[in-house]
Amino acid sequence: MLKKYDREKGVEWFNEVYAGDVQLPPGDGGPFIDFMLETLFGTVWADETLSLRDRRLLLIGAITALGDATTLEIQIRAALKRGELRADQLDALSIFLTQYVGYPRGSQLFRIVSTIRANPGA
Repeated sequence: MLKKYDREKGVEWFNEVYAGDVQLPPGDGGPFIDFMLETLFGTVWADETLSLRDRRLLLIGAITALGDATTLEIQIRAALKRGELRADQLDALSIFLTQYVGYPRGSQLFRIVSTIRANPGA
C-alpha cells in the first residue's frame, strides 16, 4: 500500500527526480500542481518499493513508446546527471527498446541520447 505524503514531500521528490533542472511554477501553482506534487511525486515516486533508477527505466520505456521527445530528453538528462544510467547503458536501452516500440520511436530515443552525450550540459 502506498503511503500518502504531503505537498512538501512532493516538492522534495520533484526536485530529486528532475535533478533540479525543471522548475515548479512560481507561487502555489494551483490545484493541478498541488495534486501532481501530492500524488505523483509525494506518493508514487516517494514509495520505496522500487528504486528511483527502476522507476526511471520504466518511465523512459513508457515515454519512448509514447513518442514524447521533450519528456524523454528531460528524463535522460536527469538519469545521467544523477548517475542512475551511464551513456553505454542508454545505448543498450535504445537498442533493447527499439525491438519493442519500433524503429521510428527507437531512433528518436537514440537521437536524443546521442545529442545529450555530445552536449551533456545543454
